[in-house]
Amino acid sequence: MRIDLNKNWSFTEKFTEPFLAGDSGGETSVDLPHTCKQTPFDYFDESIYQMVCGYAKTIEAPPEWAGKRVFLCIGAAAHFAEVFLNGKKLSEHRSGYTAFKTELTDALEIGKENRIAIRLDTCETLNQPPFGFVIDYMTYGGLYREVWLEVKEQCFIEDVFVKPEGSGRISTDITLAGDCSGMTLKSSVLDGEKVIAEVVTAPGGNPEFTVPAIEKWSVSNPKLYTFRSVLEENGRIIDSFETRIGFRDVSFRQDGFYLNGEKLKIRGLNRHQSYPYVGYAMPAGVQRFDADILKKELGCNAVRTSHYPQSQAFIDRCDELGLLVFTEIPGWQHIGDEDWKKQALENVREMILQYRNHPSIILWGVRINESRDDDDLYQKTNALAHSLDPTRQTGGVRCHKKSHLFEDVYTYNDFVHEGDNKGCEKKKDVTPDMNKAYLITEYNGHMFPTKNYDCEEHRLEHALRHANVLDAVAAENDIAGSFGWCMFDYNTHRDFGSGDRICYHGVTDMFRNKKLAAEVYDSQQEGQDVLEVSSLMDIGEHPAANRGRLFAFTNADSVRMYKNGRFISEAFAKDSPYKHLAHPPIEITDFIGDQIEKNENFKPKQAKYVKDLINYSSQHGFSHLKKKHIAEAGWLMLRYRMSFSDAYALYGKYNSNWGDEATEYRFEAVKNGKVVKTAVKSPVLSIHLNAEASSTELSDAEAYDAALVRISMRDQNGNVLPFYHGGVKLETEGPIALIGPEIAMLRGGTGGTFVRTVGKGGEAALVLTAENGEKLRLEFNVTAESRDVKTEY
Repeated sequence: MRIDLNKNWSFTEKFTEPFLAGDSGGETSVDLPHTCKQTPFDYFDESIYQMVCGYAKTIEAPPEWAGKRVFLCIGAAAHFAEVFLNGKKLSEHRSGYTAFKTELTDALEIGKENRIAIRLDTCETLNQPPFGFVIDYMTYGGLYREVWLEVKEQCFIEDVFVKPEGSGRISTDITLAGDCSGMTLKSSVLDGEKVIAEVVTAPGGNPEFTVPAIEKWSVSNPKLYTFRSVLEENGRIIDSFETRIGFRDVSFRQDGFYLNGEKLKIRGLNRHQSYPYVGYAMPAGVQRFDADILKKELGCNAVRTSHYPQSQAFIDRCDELGLLVFTEIPGWQHIGDEDWKKQALENVREMILQYRNHPSIILWGVRINESRDDDDLYQKTNALAHSLDPTRQTGGVRCHKKSHLFEDVYTYNDFVHEGDNKGCEKKKDVTPDMNKAYLITEYNGHMFPTKNYDCEEHRLEHALRHANVLDAVAAENDIAGSFGWCMFDYNTHRDFGSGDRICYHGVTDMFRNKKLAAEVYDSQQEGQDVLEVSSLMDIGEHPAANRGRLFAFTNADSVRMYKNGRFISEAFAKDSPYKHLAHPPIEITDFIGDQIEKNENFKPKQAKYVKDLINYSSQHGFSHLKKKHIAEAGWLMLRYRMSFSDAYALYGKYNSNWGDEATEYRFEAVKNGKVVKTAVKSPVLSIHLNAEASSTELSDAEAYDAALVRISMRDQNGNVLPFYHGGVKLETEGPIALIGPEIAMLRGGTGGTFVRTVGKGGEAALVLTAENGEKLRLEFNVTAESRDVKTEY
């Protein structure tokens, strides 16, 4: 039986001995998940969340618990936890990124109230991973995942590892606790509610059987089944265990990655598990939404959980969506002493035991991210991983070439690309063993930090750098794929970032609002039509009014451009300089079309040369003409007596439109001869507030629920205003409350907030008021019932 314990904990920022008995005073009531200290959006020091704090909760132990075994289960406690019951210390745990259990049985007072207390050290001076040196991310503290009790019989199912194969064959490792003699173990596979295979064995055996006519789990068809084990005695259920599984075959090979025997290029992003204000402490619904963003809005087929195991809810959603996962042990460059290394080995053990039933996980990371070679340690971590899970391969993320390789995959952070050079290294230049697989685990990131309010050239360069690497990786048949750095901006230590405690390395901002680079990934998907144009077409944004290069990020075949309703030109994906991407960025270079031929009394060759000169100079300026264009200009001057003033007048007429009517550009994405999506760029005539919630159906049952609300200011055509900076007032109605300040600051036209439930059901609303007086109302429905059906015995 599972009993959730996420409501009404007592919390203190200063743990003292009287706190164990509830006599310390100064306690506040909090719900889990909880951060030990809410933080500002930026400009804060990591010292504010470093403390020795305490959590406590009183539970009743009813008489029916007599003779049972009772466990306290903690989803994550960052970073060193000591668990007490009625003043007696029962256990300790030294990782902030994995779950742990503490048995309460012997210390419980049946029929009485019992006080659970947790002493939590969140300081970065701890001698355990990832601590010991500098770290490029904040390591927030708190009981930031869910907590629950498990009440068991003396004999129970302790662990189940299910090993399904693409053939439908299943083998298992089932661990039982206690004396289970005389009982039976029924193992079943269900498709929905229907049992499609079942076997009954005596306890102690590991069932093996074949499930007929299965559907394989894949990125495009993430078919999930339920595996259920039920322990029975004379027809009475003693215990049960359920997990979702997927039948699939996964293999990293010399020439790439294979899923169910078919080669698949991995295209993913790195993800931290942090959020503004509350760090790691977000409930399941918001964690799951990040997986939706990666798959549906960013077009990824994979994610790396950098640099630690992340929420089970997030990985559950990856299972459901068909999002491949590379997960790794905690750490960042530093390797400590022998005690530190022992904890790293324990982190490998906990990670694999807790996550190995997820079909989405394809690779275990068993090295400390970007650490030096340590042969003894990494031989041990690799061997331990293979012993705990022989079905998956191992990798270990490096930032140096030709290092010692004990894992199955050479996983490497490739930061060679600087914008005007090669997109990635060759495999042969990096790995010491060409017979093993090779995977790029980071690129870009710190090489070109980008804010969503940077100038247009900067934002485009950021996007093109991601396109350059993706295209280069796609061209290499022996590279399994790549993970870009990273999904979103994140708070970091003073040693890194832009001085405001933020690393602007993401393809989205901290509220998951897209930057232009996000469209490079989004355009690679097939699930929906995508079109984003790299410019708002405001020439005054560009130096010397030269509009620069213009790209359309789309999964269509071509893009048509119209100027004030008149067709100008059509650019095609097949002509893109990116030759290896399935859906390359399409460069638009013709801003004139046949207008000169129709409007000017020019000869055909004269019209062509003038058009070429204006199109090129509109991007690069008159002072950067190529020899070809200089020759054309000379020919026009000699043959037709055209002067620079003539050229300047024609440039203004057909490019800048200075002093003339305002210009509206319409872009149409064309697929299979049909217009599938349209974008309009024109001078801003009105601005409008926009807000979207990750979910409007919230549940306040086992734990509080929350929603991410992404806020933006847009023009009359729906385009985000990249230079809008202003506040949006936030007010809640009904059973929800804000997480964060009452004013949401929009930076570069985007921002966000979070709302959470507050312990009861009913109708709720978030009212947003912009500085221009415009109001929006988002309505929510809060229920007190769980959205997840759980089977308990």
